[in-house]
Amino acid sequence: MAFPSGFLDEIKNRVAVSDVVARKVKLQRRGREFVGLSPFKQERTPSFTVNDDKQFYHCFSTGKHGSIFDFLMETEGLSFPEAVERLASEAGLPMPERDPRAAERAQKQAGLVDVTEAAAKWFQAQLKTPAADEARAYLERRGVTQKMIEAFRIGYAPRARTALLEHLTARNIGVDKVIESGMAIKPDDNKAPYDRFRDRIIFPIADTRGRVIAFGGRAMQADAPAKYLNSPDTPLFDKSRVLYNFSLARQPAYDSGDLLVAEGYMDVVGLAHAGFHHAVAPMGTALTEEQIHLAWRMAVEPILCLDGDQAGLRAAYRAIDRALPLLKPGYSLRFAMLPPGKDPDDVVREGGAEAMQAILGKAMSLLDLMWEREIEAAPWDTPERAAALKKRLREAVNRVQDGDVKALYGQEIKKRLDKLLGNQPMPRGSGGGGKYRAQHTYRAQPTSEVRRSALATGADDWLPREALIVLIVFQHPAVLLHHRDSFEAMTLKSAVLDTLRFEIIDYFDGLDAQDATAQGLDNAGLTGHLMDRGKQDVSVRLANMPEARRLSFARLDADLEEVLAGWLEVTQLHHKLQTLAVEQQQAEAELENELMREEGNSQDALDRLLAIKSEIAALERQDSSVV
Repeated sequence: MAFPSGFLDEIKNRVAVSDVVARKVKLQRRGREFVGLSPFKQERTPSFTVNDDKQFYHCFSTGKHGSIFDFLMETEGLSFPEAVERLASEAGLPMPERDPRAAERAQKQAGLVDVTEAAAKWFQAQLKTPAADEARAYLERRGVTQKMIEAFRIGYAPRARTALLEHLTARNIGVDKVIESGMAIKPDDNKAPYDRFRDRIIFPIADTRGRVIAFGGRAMQADAPAKYLNSPDTPLFDKSRVLYNFSLARQPAYDSGDLLVAEGYMDVVGLAHAGFHHAVAPMGTALTEEQIHLAWRMAVEPILCLDGDQAGLRAAYRAIDRALPLLKPGYSLRFAMLPPGKDPDDVVREGGAEAMQAILGKAMSLLDLMWEREIEAAPWDTPERAAALKKRLREAVNRVQDGDVKALYGQEIKKRLDKLLGNQPMPRGSGGGGKYRAQHTYRAQPTSEVRRSALATGADDWLPREALIVLIVFQHPAVLLHHRDSFEAMTLKSAVLDTLRFEIIDYFDGLDAQDATAQGLDNAGLTGHLMDRGKQDVSVRLANMPEARRLSFARLDADLEEVLAGWLEVTQLHHKLQTLAVEQQQAEAELENELMREEGNSQDALDRLLAIKSEIAALERQDSSVV
């Protein structure tokens, strides 16, 4: 909102710049000014000055200069309205009247915050009950202490269908308000509403002011449709614009000068337990543009901590594509690729803070990872392929909007291409139509950490079960009205299907609320969107799958209830087979260890492995009967 200039001047007159700065900088008076060490960089000789008469600060070592509002924005990551509100409170000034519609929205949001805060307290209380024994045991196994539980306000949602709803309505909170806050679901068939979160460990999600506005829930049952479930979008919560733990991480991020962006709630909690209190997490699998801007409010080069597998690398690539148009002088992203199969929580539990710090010390720049992506995307051992590499890199650089950053990216890419392709000036008279340079007759072996970790993508052909899961949603996008988060959270091995999955989710998320209904979501609209996004070929391939005609629940004319039942059957089977695949790997490793021990009981390990294989075979027969 715009503030009256007289109001801002009155704040400056009532609150001295030196009083605010002195909370972070040790100041000494020199004449009519104060001096101290810069809060923006390490230095031994004071170069930072504050002048209360002129109402500004100036840092000679960095060139930063501004008012009392700028200082709070620079050192605490506050937005301008937040800085004004903070200082107005200190000055004892009431905030000016807002636009009536904005005031109405603020009042409505405040009422919903009362609901989510009451829910958070109730979830916290439930974690202490006997019903939460398994949840507490899980947290203990993950190394989450009572201190961390209290700091992050972790709770538990019991299995009962309407326990939270009954608790809130008993405290004179209307059912409609509970539903609007995202705490309860009202079925389409007008049946009684019920709790959204059941039998889940609960992680409250706060806004920039620290108020609980939503929740994330981790399922306790292995066969739950979604391992993690977030609150839906509400007047309080838009997951694309929120970072988990922002309010708690903001000051530690400023103090350390770094920000870690992990993938999930438990990663943030585990990092904090190891002393990394400057960690946040997005509300999905990839950073949005809004979340990148939010991260930049805390640190100029946040480090994305990603699992070192293909899924982690794809998440990094999506972050690169989102960030390129946003880059500006001084602001970028870095990428720390963890060992395959490990997340930050695993690293700190097994190796402590030192192991995590070693990984962070090797974080790659955005430019380096972008370069690795393009040279690994395809061979560059002929003139045509080398030209294709140049074209891909040129297109990536052209996405940068800032002129200076774009020019410097172009210069750096040109240097690397010249070195890679051996583009030295040709001797006069040598001609340009002879043999291609010897440097181009081979493809260099991978040398980077990314390539050594076998993260490069190869030829992609999808698994029939994964293709069926995506096909059903492609044919019937209304599935996302019920299972959007499940569709986003599941693991797909196929890079083509994984990319298409997120295009479908983007289409769904981009619809207006009135369009996002079973009537407004149709295959024709989605197909048009995918064509606009260059996904026509894969869309045609999906539509031409035999299953699109053979399976009744996958056909375009199928009833939505039948579609949902069929989709859930396939996704639950998919989840179970993935779980068993992990168990098989563990059992094989256990058997190998037992065989190496002289007194090991290898028979038990072998029996367990054979039982798992037998269950997988039975499920795969079931899978083939469906697909």
